[in-house]
Amino acid sequence: MITVLITGAASGIGSATALRLAASGCNLLLHSRINQHNLDQVADRARDLGANVETALGDLTDPDIADNLVNICVSRFSSLDQIVSNAGFANRGEFGDTDVKTLINAQKGMPEAFFRIASAAIPHISQSHTGRVVVVSSFVSHVFTAEGIFPATAAAKASLEALAKSLAVQLAPAGITVNCIAPGYTRKDESAHSAIPESAWLEAIKRIPLNRIGTPDDSAALISFLLSPDAGFITGQTIHVDGGLTLA
Repeated sequence: MITVLITGAASGIGSATALRLAASGCNLLLHSRINQHNLDQVADRARDLGANVETALGDLTDPDIADNLVNICVSRFSSLDQIVSNAGFANRGEFGDTDVKTLINAQKGMPEAFFRIASAAIPHISQSHTGRVVVVSSFVSHVFTAEGIFPATAAAKASLEALAKSLAVQLAPAGITVNCIAPGYTRKDESAHSAIPESAWLEAIKRIPLNRIGTPDDSAALISFLLSPDAGFITGQTIHVDGGLTLA
């Protein structure tokens, strides 16, 4: 049975991915920074769909969390086959408004956290016949407009993509794939914080050729595919899930 670690699984793309995978009867370790209530709800739904589920809380800027997550997978499920590095956050703000601390925290919470998790997981994923890593990036590292810039988040997500390509090269000889997805404007769960005001969502639709905002399940569908055997010849790629936003 495949074991999958999903960070940022209490809501949005992370929870949608967990529920898609659960129906296959896998083992899931679902992580959230602090949202135990929502995480428990997602875990219960995943168990109802047939998955074996463990949950874990932890701030990914803590250097010890990566090892803890990997150790939970191995101790509870005796394996770790796949990682969905989804946890992240968006900080909107121009230079002058965004301070260095915000930039550093974005690096610690996203690319540095992924680097630590991947490094800890390599000995286990390398032994798997179903090894897969999917990293959730963002359109903000590809689309730059005056209407809204995210310098700290854009830099962090670009770093994630570079790390994923490096890891893809390293793990390819073992048949393990590593890919990124870059969601466009994606609706948050009602309880989740959005860095974009409602007026900006309405304006965003005008820039999307498919004329709608994305849903968490749009991204979860691609993640599920990239984790599957059907995606075994795709690696080192960043695939956009944005309704055509990056066509311009």
